[in-house]
Amino acid sequence: MKRKELWLAIVLLMMGGVCFNSCKSERKECVCCDCATKDSSQFTTLTDAVPDAILEIRYFSTYNFVGQRIDGYEEPTALMTKQAADSLRAVSDDVKNLGYRLKIYDAYRPQKGVDHFVRWAADLTDAKMKQYFYPDLDKSVLFDQEYIMAKSGHTRGSTVDLTLFDMATEKELDMGGTFDWFGPESHPDFCGNPDTGEYTGDNHKSPVGRSITAEQFANRMILRAAMLRHGFKPLDTEWWHFTLKDEPFPDTYFNFPVKQIK
Repeated sequence: MKRKELWLAIVLLMMGGVCFNSCKSERKECVCCDCATKDSSQFTTLTDAVPDAILEIRYFSTYNFVGQRIDGYEEPTALMTKQAADSLRAVSDDVKNLGYRLKIYDAYRPQKGVDHFVRWAADLTDAKMKQYFYPDLDKSVLFDQEYIMAKSGHTRGSTVDLTLFDMATEKELDMGGTFDWFGPESHPDFCGNPDTGEYTGDNHKSPVGRSITAEQFANRMILRAAMLRHGFKPLDTEWWHFTLKDEPFPDTYFNFPVKQIK
């Protein structure tokens, strides 16, 4: 069996509800739907903690790389652990002083939503959103290049996908690329050094010669710097993705639905 076929077989077996180890209380990293915890007591509705946040929950809509509403997204809201939401409130207060507001694309993501992504990626016939999110890639490489994975930090509840909204222009700040773009153009080090904030213009990683401007790179760095100042860590493949460094559930994958927490 080829490596890709073996990987898909393992993923589909996991999604069928079969655990290779028993789901005892000490086993923390269970990702199948039947075993992931449904306890939302340590979570909060994000806008309760960060009332200035603007929500554009892409996975509740059809404008996402799948092209339909994702399983587990029952309301167009965002949830996070209480610790992560408190830290994001500090980020919000910070960027408001710079003339921006936070715009949230996704936060907590239930395991059933991740499973939906996996099923979609395994169906190579469904490429209706390719031109918008992965025009430079064949869908068959999404597993191998880890754009789609069976586990996600979002499911642990302390990860957020976001951008900045410019209050002066009343538009999103131009980051030189869309949320959930599959390609090196989304990497924080694309055309620059995120550690120093230096723009280099180096776009050799782009398979078709795409680039971003110095201003677009600088805008990405404004968001990055604010998130890092308040306890979040970045991901090296997505400029919009950040996880609380001291996340309270580093090994727990939740599966309750995305809807308002009363």
